[in-house]
Amino acid sequence: MTTYGSFPGTRPRRLRTTPAMRRMVAETRLHPADLILPAFVREGVAEPVPITAMPGVVQHTRDSLKKAAAEAVAAGISGIMLFGVPEEARKDAAGTAGTDPDGILQVALRDVRAEVGDDLLVMSDLCLDEFTDHGHCGVLDAEGRVDNDATLERYAEMAQVQADAGAHVVGPSGMMDGQIGVIRDALDQIGREDVAVLAYTAKYSSAFYGPFREAVGSSLQGDRKTYQQDPANLRESLRELALDLEEGADMVMVKPAGPYLDVLAKVADAVDVPVAAYQISGEYAMIEAAAEKGWVDRERAILETLTGIKRAGARNILTYWAVEVAQKLR
Repeated sequence: MTTYGSFPGTRPRRLRTTPAMRRMVAETRLHPADLILPAFVREGVAEPVPITAMPGVVQHTRDSLKKAAAEAVAAGISGIMLFGVPEEARKDAAGTAGTDPDGILQVALRDVRAEVGDDLLVMSDLCLDEFTDHGHCGVLDAEGRVDNDATLERYAEMAQVQADAGAHVVGPSGMMDGQIGVIRDALDQIGREDVAVLAYTAKYSSAFYGPFREAVGSSLQGDRKTYQQDPANLRESLRELALDLEEGADMVMVKPAGPYLDVLAKVADAVDVPVAAYQISGEYAMIEAAAEKGWVDRERAILETLTGIKRAGARNILTYWAVEVAQKLR
C-alpha cells in the first residue's frame, strides 16, 4: 500500500534550493543608492596618504578627492561625507580652521560640488574635533571640560560656512545638547532652508573609532565619555531621537552600526524620517585584517555586515566600501 505525505510537511528549505530561488525570496536587498562614502581630505599633501589601520582608504589630496567623487557618481551611490584634515599648525583651541572659508574642509566642499554638481549629495562632517589642538568636539572651559553652549555657537558658524561652500547636507556629530536646533536656525537665518541636517542621534563612545583617529590626525587628549553615549544605554538613544526630531532633524543616524543593531532597529521602528547607520573605521579594519589573514571570506563578510545593517532598519549606510560594493551590485 502506498503511503502519501511525509514528515515534515512544511519544508522551508525549498525556498533555499538555488541562487535564483534565494534571490527571488530575499527579504532585504542592498542597492547602490543605499550607500554613502566617508572620505578624508588632507591639507598640504601632494599625493594621497594611505591610512595604516584602514587598508585601501587614504587621506585624499584635493585632486584625488575630486576623482573619488566622480567615481562615486559613476557607481551610483547617493552621497559622499567629507572630513577635513588640516595641517597641525592650523589647529587651535577653538578649531578656527573649521570655520575658515578657506579651511581645507570648505575648500574641499567647493571642489567636490564643482565636480559633481547635484549628481551626488555632498555632505560635510560638522564637528570641531579635527580642527582643535586638544582633539575634542567642542571648545573647552577653564576647567578643561567641553563647554556645550559655547560649542553650539561654533557649530552655528560651521553650518553657515559649510552651506556657503556647497554642502547639500550637514552632519553634526559632536553630540552637544541642542545642536540640531541651533544649526537649523543658523542655516535658516542665511536663507539656506534647502540644506538638510543629518543628526548623529545615537553616537556611542566606542572602542571601534580607533583607526578613525589616525585618519583625521586626531589630537585627542582624554576621552569623549561626557558627551558621547554610554554603550550600556538604549532608552537614552530614544530620548536623543525625540529631541533631534523636535529640533528639526531631517534624517537621523546610529553610530557605530554593527555593535548597535538593536538601537538601530528601535530607532527605525520609531520614526518616519530616513534612518542612517555608520559602519565605522574599526568595523572596516577588523574585516580587512581578518581577510588579510585568510580567516574570513572578505567579500562575503562585507556584504553580510551591510545586509545586516540594512535588515535592522537603515535606509542608508555610511561605509568605506561604498563604491566597491556599489560596483559589484551594479
